[in-house]
Amino acid sequence: MIIRDPEYARARIRQTLARVRALVYPELAPPTRLEIAGPVGRISHSEASELGYRPARIGERLGPAWATFWLDISFELPAEWKGQRVDLLLVTHSEATLWRDGVPVHGLVTGSDVWRPDAILTGNAEAGERIDVRAEIACNTLFGAWDEWQGWDREPEPGGYELARCEAARFDPEAWDLACDLTVLADLIAEHELGLDEAWAGVLLARLNEFCNVFSAADRATWQPSAAILRDLLARTNASETHEVSVIGHAHIDTAWLWPIAETYRKCVRTFSSQAAYMDRYPEYRFACSQAQQYAWIRDREPDLWRRIVERVERGQWLPVGGSWIEPDCNLPSGESLVRQFLHGQRFFEAELGRRSSVFWNPDVFGYNGQLPQIMQIAGISSFLTQKLSWNRFNKPAHSTFVWQGIDGSEVLTHFPPADTYNGAATVEELRRSAREFKDHDRSQRSLLLFGHGDGGGGPTPQMLETLRRTGDLQGVPRTVPRDPEEFFELLEADRAELATVVGELYFEFHRGTYTSQARTKRGNRLAERLLHDAELLATVADRLDLAAYPADELDALWKLLLVQQFHDIIPGSSIDQVYADAERELAEVAQGATRLRDAALAALAGAGDGLVAANTVDAARRTVISLPDGPVLIEALPHGFGQIAEADDAVTVERTPDGVVLENAALRAELGLDGTLRSLVHRASGREALAGPGNVLELYEDRPTVFEAWDVDPFHLETRAVCPPASSCEVSGEHPLRAEVTFTRTIGAASTLRQVVRLDAHARRLEFHCAIDWREDRRFLKVLFPLAVSSSRATYEMQFGVVERPTHYSTSFDLAQYEVPGHRFADLGEHGFGVALLSASTYGWSTFGSQMRMSLLRSPRWPDPTADLGEHEISYAIFPHEGSWQEAGVTREALLFNAPLVTTRGAAAPRAFLSCDDSNLIIDTVKRAEGDGRLVIRLYEAHGARGTARLRVEIPHGTARVCNALEDPTHELAAEADGAIVVPYRPFEIITVALDA
Repeated sequence: MIIRDPEYARARIRQTLARVRALVYPELAPPTRLEIAGPVGRISHSEASELGYRPARIGERLGPAWATFWLDISFELPAEWKGQRVDLLLVTHSEATLWRDGVPVHGLVTGSDVWRPDAILTGNAEAGERIDVRAEIACNTLFGAWDEWQGWDREPEPGGYELARCEAARFDPEAWDLACDLTVLADLIAEHELGLDEAWAGVLLARLNEFCNVFSAADRATWQPSAAILRDLLARTNASETHEVSVIGHAHIDTAWLWPIAETYRKCVRTFSSQAAYMDRYPEYRFACSQAQQYAWIRDREPDLWRRIVERVERGQWLPVGGSWIEPDCNLPSGESLVRQFLHGQRFFEAELGRRSSVFWNPDVFGYNGQLPQIMQIAGISSFLTQKLSWNRFNKPAHSTFVWQGIDGSEVLTHFPPADTYNGAATVEELRRSAREFKDHDRSQRSLLLFGHGDGGGGPTPQMLETLRRTGDLQGVPRTVPRDPEEFFELLEADRAELATVVGELYFEFHRGTYTSQARTKRGNRLAERLLHDAELLATVADRLDLAAYPADELDALWKLLLVQQFHDIIPGSSIDQVYADAERELAEVAQGATRLRDAALAALAGAGDGLVAANTVDAARRTVISLPDGPVLIEALPHGFGQIAEADDAVTVERTPDGVVLENAALRAELGLDGTLRSLVHRASGREALAGPGNVLELYEDRPTVFEAWDVDPFHLETRAVCPPASSCEVSGEHPLRAEVTFTRTIGAASTLRQVVRLDAHARRLEFHCAIDWREDRRFLKVLFPLAVSSSRATYEMQFGVVERPTHYSTSFDLAQYEVPGHRFADLGEHGFGVALLSASTYGWSTFGSQMRMSLLRSPRWPDPTADLGEHEISYAIFPHEGSWQEAGVTREALLFNAPLVTTRGAAAPRAFLSCDDSNLIIDTVKRAEGDGRLVIRLYEAHGARGTARLRVEIPHGTARVCNALEDPTHELAAEADGAIVVPYRPFEIITVALDA
């Protein structure tokens, strides 16, 4: 009688599998020479060749974190290994790159999370063959440094980095095949309790038990009959109807995160060299790789590896995807920045690799704005892949596959891989989970699985590829097919009519702290975006008027530098301190470069002279007060042109009272308390009070999220509100008919200080608050509150090229989830006939509950950057009460003016406008020269949700006007009226790119 208990049987199978795996490398040989150099910095291979090497010993400790060591290794292979494959086994508890003849050939990693110690030295050894290689050891793992990943306030994990093993090993292919066969079947029987067919599970258990009886590690004669048992089981196929999983290799490489960008380049070398090598061993293997910047690094620095990548692209194994320069955050960059991600990314892929992408590949990003479908469409993207929303805390996504519709009606086919990972291991469990968790079986029978070690790179392993060779149509596992993601989405098109449609923003119910963390980087990003806008506009006009050459190469380099800083773990504030030291330096480089180009173009346009020339670089007429050495003056300027000093027909008055100061102009009356609060703000034309209580109230909250400090703001922080102490001083610091200022000094929290200047200008419709903060708090969250005398169930927030409305209540779980939301330059709360907007010059976090609107100013998380946000900050915001709706009041343009001060120089240029539009619904956002040719490109967007026909006037030389996509490919010609005005039809929230011939 046979006693067969399933639990014992599964344990026995796992035990036998361990014995089989031990046979893969039956013989080992130590190096005949093992020498080491270091620690050094990140240097090239040629520089490493000049180092002084010393004898190395196994067990030698390496470090500190982020140091580099180089090994020189020689092997003399035993004669009896002739004709055999020989692998290197290198264990350093870190990442490493294997170099041969000065070329990177393979990446290795032996950290706590990933174990990939092997690389092929030769596939066909010669007797006594000598092999010389070099290994570059990086003292960090896939997830940064040991102590970085564990947290700044914990001790490093014992062991650290160590030269623990370095050997040549003879590879036994028969043992490898046995191990891979048994791995798949052992994993499958482990799934018995998760719905595996009972009859099939019974057969598996019996036959695998028989394998254990037949197989003997010591008797090779048993291996063939044992293998036959496994091959018979692997030949069992599915029924005709089954879920199909398209599998695609992937190595999600964060362009920066728990490591600096300099290490990311080396991660790319390690990952790309490994994957290129695997493609030769596995011709069916397909590997998708995004981020043009990472390709560009390899092209420019490792030409041999670049050649290998291009060859594999040509044969269809290496698949460029995404179409973007890097995988950007999609909450914080401007609309134009997102367009440039695709413009530069698609141009690179097309020029260097022969294809544009039709799939936006952005799996690890913290929410997606409602204009992305349109931005994708105009950039040649028809499909979208992400995964992160599966992390939602309150409401999990309802669909795995759906049509995503943007706020303008544009649609993209969208897929969330149901295994809920972009770092899959291609295990039987993950494949079965892909089918089990797929949410749209009644609409489609296809899903995608991304497999390969990621975040820190690495990619798929041979074990993963061997598993997929065996699970193609294995009974009990979904049918699996290696497939190009673009082919996968093409197949999904057949299901499109049955798919659900999801409209508008894909809000991520997690990582809400990323709207605020690392405020200096966010401010630097906003400033760099504006300065590049101004430089392009003025340089384009100067070029068209033949006054100065357009600095195309310099602008291209500056834009790409900015785009890298918009990576989804840099600008959100979720990286280590080294990343932000780099980011602040590079954003300053962008700002300095753009300022230099802007000023040069403005000087050329202004001409010789000593008169004041003031350039208005935005699409809004303005009467703006600026400060000159002799005092403030009023500038009157048309959109996109030069202004002039004008006589004011308004003046600011200052009244001191026992309780504070009253500032008043023709539009506003503001009462400021001695404590620094805004006691009253009256909109004079309507007589409406804007506030329901004191505004400009600074609040501190405890900010200790349960996980992911820099990323998260947990809902319980709302229960810890504390009002900051009142101002310690109040001083009228400026009193002029054109500008009045009141300065408050106050303490915030335990050790932080704030100096706040409240400003009201003549002709201003807004009251401004300019803050200089020395921030020294620990895990605290600073917000400013304005209780508004307005009631509405929805608040309006600016986003890229449009707006999003969000609830002001917690009626449902979806409403409650939005207790902290992202926004750009304004948030508005309005009721019929009246509203109030808050304007922001650099911050992105907002919340509105009832009639209380808050702007998030600063956080102080301590992981992964223990110094996050400590130090000095400049933060400006404003309040703008208005009659009518936010559209009628021109809130978008008011916020634009607040963010874009006039640019001045000395010269002789007369007031004029270079281009304008007669329709207030359309905003001219960008003016530039086309990439690669002399056309004039103008990008506009409809800002209010309206439909109509506008007339665009361009007062500089130009030819025929054509509508283009975001990649500047022309689509159709636009009509022109007799006076030269270009007729531009538009629909709600449409992004329109017009190119005018030279």
